[in-house]
Parts: sequence; structure tokens; C-alpha cells
Amino acid sequence: MLHEQASEQTELYGKVNISALSRETGYDRKTVRKYLDAETKPPEQQHRNKPSKLDPYKEYILNRLSVFPSLSCSSLLEEIESMGFTGKRTILGDYIHAHRPHPPSLPEWRYETKPGIQSQVDWADCRYNLPDGTIRKVYCFTMVLGYSRMRYVEFTRSTDQVTLLRCLQNGFEYFGGITKEILFDNIRTIVLKRNYPSSESDFHPVFIDFRDHYGFICRLCRPYRAKTKGKIERVVHFVKYNFLYGKTFYSVDDLNNQAHVWIKKVNNLMHGTTHE
Repeated sequence: MLHEQASEQTELYGKVNISALSRETGYDRKTVRKYLDAETKPPEQQHRNKPSKLDPYKEYILNRLSVFPSLSCSSLLEEIESMGFTGKRTILGDYIHAHRPHPPSLPEWRYETKPGIQSQVDWADCRYNLPDGTIRKVYCFTMVLGYSRMRYVEFTRSTDQVTLLRCLQNGFEYFGGITKEILFDNIRTIVLKRNYPSSESDFHPVFIDFRDHYGFICRLCRPYRAKTKGKIERVVHFVKYNFLYGKTFYSVDDLNNQAHVWIKKVNNLMHGTTHE
């Protein structure tokens, strides 16, 4: 028996060790021998490509990506669903991934807070397209809850103090409450002189009244450290490239009406990082 096993392990076919080829390729020795005996290369199996639900929309997707290369999967899904697409988001995401390069991202250490502890606020300069192709400037007030990443967005024509405080009140109402602390950038409508620690800064007296009335702690970002307010920066990027990018609006009022519907939709989706 041992002799037979040894002979089998060293079985030679001409100058080819069939047993070695079998181990390397994972094919049975009989299959290896069959291919060696064949006078011509066996024909390759033809795989029939099954039709995909995405096929009628691929040309449209490519055209949209050629004009707006950063258009998000969510936006494209919404567009082709209005055209009759009934497939899943997965096949669309795979198709977009194959036709748009994704630069590698470095890992980041995330600073997380417990529920109700912190929210972050910031302004963003944005542009929106009118139906006639005209581009208009607008400001975007953004607010995000640090734990769940629930967002609030409001477009305005000004970033003055009255507008800021009104937007904050609207955000409190939208969230149904106020976090223990709010992280702000170092803007003049809030802080007159930045000191260390930030709680020792010279705050605007009107803002002090507002802060004390609602009872939250004001935190300020460290200068030149964008990562300090990473959550709100991602919201700004999300607004620009998921909501504004590739769409047209008639006015600031139209922006806010559509943003209200959009933000309700995205806030009802589970967040990929927090699963909240």
C-alpha cells in the first residue's frame, strides 16, 4: 500500500509530474492528464451575460458622471428611479464604482460623544443653479448631533448674528431639544477674542444672553484644525455633493423647501458609522 502511494505521488507523464500539477492547480490528476493528452487547447466555456435592470440606464448614468463626476450614488438612484428603475442600490453603486476612481483614504481617529452631549454648527458658502443656467451664491447653516449624526440644514442670504440665532432656534426646534454643549467655529458673531481655554474667550454680549437663556456650553474649534469639527465638515460636503450638485432650484425658498424634504429622508437612513 505504501509502495502504491509513493508511486502515485511521483507519477510522471513524460517529463511532467502529474501529481505536482494536480496539487498546484487543484484539479484532479485525471483532469490534468486529459488536458496533457489533448492535441489542441480545449475551447473555453462561453458565459452568457444575464440582462441587468440597470442596462437601460447605463448610458444616462455615464452621461451624468461625465458632466458631474462627483455625483453621489443616492442622487443618481433617485434620478433613475423616477425614470422607472426598480433595481437595488447595490448594482448602481457597483457600476458607479467601476466607472469612477476612488482615491484611497487614510484612517482617522474619530472623537465620539455620548447621546445629548455635543452638537456642531458651521456656515458654508454654497452655489446653486437656476433653471436658466445662472449660478447664485447662498449661505448654508448646518448643524449635526455628535452621537447620531442627525442633521439640520437651512439656506440663508446672510450670516449675520440675527440670522445665526434664528437658525439655531430652528435647529433646536427640529431636533426637539438642545445638547449639553455646542461646538462653533471662531466667528465674529459669537466670539470677539479667542482665548485658551475657549471657555475664557471674550464672547459677544448678545450671544452670551442667547447661550445663557438656552443653557448650553459654548465650545470653540481650535484654529487651523479642521479635524476638530470633522462631523460638521462632512455634513457640509454631503449637502454640496448629495443635495446641491447637479440639481437646479428657483430660489432660496425653493432650496429650503426641497432641503426640508431631503433632510427628512436622509435622517431616516441608518448612518454607516454609528448605525443610528
